[in-house]
Amino acid sequence: MEIEKKGFKFAETHEWINVSGNIGRVGLSEYAVKELNEVVFIELPEVGAQVNQGKPFGTVESVKAVFDLNSPATGKVVTVNQLIKDSPEKVISNPYKEGWMVEIELSDISELNSLMDYKEYNGIHT
Repeated sequence: MEIEKKGFKFAETHEWINVSGNIGRVGLSEYAVKELNEVVFIELPEVGAQVNQGKPFGTVESVKAVFDLNSPATGKVVTVNQLIKDSPEKVISNPYKEGWMVEIELSDISELNSLMDYKEYNGIHT
């Protein structure tokens, strides 16, 4: 699955963020969704919820297990992807486009400096 790699940042816990202005769209990496295999349920925060970098903001349940979703940045949730709440399999089939989870209004964009770019992340998880 080829993505436009520029602008995507990745946490060690496999979440990605792609920022436009001060809004970051968050999802799970292709590596993570391959490991999950089949997603059956996703729990996401409500719009307006505060999330903190490195802390859980939701869960994803696969046929194998339940995993925490950790926020790659601190801020306020401004959008929740309703498509994946209704069709969680979209996280697997298209994790970088339709399968995104939330959009966050970032509190401190400099936090992104602690994340990996696509090349660094991919070098660890290939």
